[in-house]
Amino acid sequence: MVDVKVPGAATAAELDGYLATPPAGSGPWPGVVVLHDAFGLTADTRRHVDRLAAAGYVALAPNLFSARGPRCVTATIRAAMSGRGPAYDDLEAVRRYLAGRDDCAGRVGVVGFCMGGGFALVAATRGFDAAAPNYGMMPKGDLAAVFAGACPIVASFGARDVSLRGAAARLDAALTEAGVPHDVKEYPKVGHSFMNKHPVYSAVGKVLGVGHDEAATNDAYARILDFFDRHLR
Repeated sequence: MVDVKVPGAATAAELDGYLATPPAGSGPWPGVVVLHDAFGLTADTRRHVDRLAAAGYVALAPNLFSARGPRCVTATIRAAMSGRGPAYDDLEAVRRYLAGRDDCAGRVGVVGFCMGGGFALVAATRGFDAAAPNYGMMPKGDLAAVFAGACPIVASFGARDVSLRGAAARLDAALTEAGVPHDVKEYPKVGHSFMNKHPVYSAVGKVLGVGHDEAATNDAYARILDFFDRHLR
């Protein structure tokens, strides 16, 4: 596990990032870009990178807020919601960097959470080989048209997530219409951010309907890893 600098970004001279490789073997391995939520490149995001590396992937989480400052955070969140902006050029720079590493076999997937899940949904049509958006906001427009030609998608949502009510069913229908291989699941007993561990949620999570759920997280990861094994290896 190492901190890295990713060149070629649009919003900063270099993006900060956290990289982990599988603990055994010499590779090359498939790559996975991990996209954080609005809290940034936290210890929680690093845990996701380590988990994917332990499963046999070269995993890299870029800090999408590398340009720093409140306006950077606001602009990045706005880009995730609109599907446009320099943050997507940053994401392409990260994909190219990871795919070009000697320890990467070339095929690269993307995993995202909340804000990062929104990026992962849009990125499914932008050069990645598989995408795993988790409780990401839906892109605007005709979803079947938006996802035409997308890579395979495995997505997870919480039924108690009031911010994304009905999103799982709409995404499943759109991917079916677009002919995109997919696995979309809504977990009935969890809400938003159920795969993340943020200290703030321990105090207010039950009130707001957000926060970590270990059983749902493990099931979602089992689906993601099975899906990635089929589409990235």
